[in-house]
Amino acid sequence: MSERLDALEERINALRAEVRRAVRARDGALARSLRAELRGVERAWDQALADQEPPARETPSASEPDEAPRAGAAREPGALVPVREQVHQALTILGVPASAKMIVAVHGALRAGSLRGTQLASLRRDEERSFRSSPFARPYYLCAALTDRLSASRGLLTVSTWPLERRAIGPLSPRVDFLTTAIRVAEHILRLEEAGEPTPSGAERLLSRLAYNVPGVPVAPDAPPRPAMVVKAARAELEVHAGADADARARIADRARARLGDAERLFGGTILSLAREEAS
Repeated sequence: MSERLDALEERINALRAEVRRAVRARDGALARSLRAELRGVERAWDQALADQEPPARETPSASEPDEAPRAGAAREPGALVPVREQVHQALTILGVPASAKMIVAVHGALRAGSLRGTQLASLRRDEERSFRSSPFARPYYLCAALTDRLSASRGLLTVSTWPLERRAIGPLSPRVDFLTTAIRVAEHILRLEEAGEPTPSGAERLLSRLAYNVPGVPVAPDAPPRPAMVVKAARAELEVHAGADADARARIADRARARLGDAERLFGGTILSLAREEAS
């Protein structure tokens, strides 16, 4: 148990440092997400410490009410931050639909997390069940990107609070979203540099992998690319595709609003139901 407490204390210290870096980098969304994670780890530390305390010898008298349970005590000690919150953190950084592989890579590189792809396997189905049983009960849902057929795009996750246009996927969207991802990762590193904070080595490796597929960015095997150069080159290509991609996404979003209900707009319509509607 002492090893468990030591690990939690190390994570608390690391999270406090990450919060400080996010605040200095003026990344408000990430700072809020980190603070929520920090509170969860601190609750887990409290619970782990309470588990080490010997049981009280004195029992309360009948006239004394039992102590009310502490907030968060029911949380399983090992569950520091729900997987959905970790995924939300990564998607907040990216701002575009992303695959499980990219989400894991971004979370590991920029957040030094231990998120695994297998943890995301049933996440979207769990989110859909939760929404259908109690619509809009949560502040956000992790949902699907929508194809031009208004069905769920295979393997891509988005956030329900995003505009429908951003959650739609047109012919050019995969390239546009890749370029946006490269820009977001590079900008995140630039904010750290401006704040005088060290850049995690994982972030530099991720940027190198992304920059390899951005024309105009020289990538050396022994040195990471310059983030500002990645931003400039990615934006140059993005300008070529952005207009046509925005139009395609807007058309998909308009059709989704006209033909889909709330749940289907978030998680996609079924092929059978869409075919029946077209036939009618």
